[in-house]
Amino acid sequence: MSHLFSPWTLRGVTFRNRVFVPPMCQYSSIDGLPTAWHLVHLGGMAVGGAALVMMEATAVTPEGRITYADQGLWSDAHAEALKPITTFIRSQGAVPAIQIAHAGRKASTDLPWLGGGPLGARHPNGWVVQAPSAVPFGPRFQTPEALDEKGIHALIEAFAAGASRALAAGFEVLELHMAHGYLLHEFLSPLSNKRTDAYGGTLANRMRLPLAVTRAVRAVWPESLPLFVRISATDWVEGGWDLEQSVALAAALKPLGVDLIDCSTGGIVPDARIPAGPGFQTPFATHIRMKTGMPTGAVGLITQPLQAEQIVATGLADCVFLGRELLRDPHWPLHAARALHADTAWPVQYERAKP
Repeated sequence: MSHLFSPWTLRGVTFRNRVFVPPMCQYSSIDGLPTAWHLVHLGGMAVGGAALVMMEATAVTPEGRITYADQGLWSDAHAEALKPITTFIRSQGAVPAIQIAHAGRKASTDLPWLGGGPLGARHPNGWVVQAPSAVPFGPRFQTPEALDEKGIHALIEAFAAGASRALAAGFEVLELHMAHGYLLHEFLSPLSNKRTDAYGGTLANRMRLPLAVTRAVRAVWPESLPLFVRISATDWVEGGWDLEQSVALAAALKPLGVDLIDCSTGGIVPDARIPAGPGFQTPFATHIRMKTGMPTGAVGLITQPLQAEQIVATGLADCVFLGRELLRDPHWPLHAARALHADTAWPVQYERAKP
């Protein structure tokens, strides 16, 4: 029996297997609203056999977008526009999920295929960026405005409102983005958080806002539905956020009702040296799982069925998030199930092509 293709239940949600689609920005929204691209892109992965299909990093405020073409969830109109996507994902036997986020000092950039560079506040497609401290991400990036107490409380409310709209849109799993150098990660990392008030300095202070956001979100997100948190388990820079701080964060998130830690790395500075290789981030998921008892998801250059099977079967992580590999082959789960001799249903429309 394949462990990768065994069902798994968290709270009131059962996943048909352990192959999860992570949030992957498509830079194809208009005023934060999804387009036909999102329905086809995400729907295709549900058809392809993934158990969970997660919407890209979705901004809780317009200023929280990475680019002007990012998905948003700052109005009821955004929630309404997402309903056809969640309905279709569910119709294919997958669980619709969404990651809510704020890009912080890495916001206001151009589209990747247009160079992806930072756009100044005066650019037609740019805006003023916010962060814990007035420290830019890199030499060409804006110096951000440091959030004051009022701005921090508004941000907490925006995340809670985003969670409520995600529920209204039909999502069944919610993920908070605390990774990749975006706003909540910026508060966690001493490389970007230079505050001297209650939100900076000590580990407890740097965790204060992420934990407050989690409490506010869990208060509006139903007890029957799972809540995930994506973290960067290390900044890959001396003196930055690291694995032991990640363990402390996971331990603090657990009693707040978080059900899974989605373990990525990096993103806080542009020049970190990251030793990327097959499964290179899996050990972080394993360590956090072992130290805290929290379910974890492994992500990062997981491409082969046997590799994914080994991660789940040996308890290195509870599930695998496949990003680029699912972009290359949205039907990867169906092919992997065959390779692992797992009995997996194909869409009835495709049954005639089943090997």
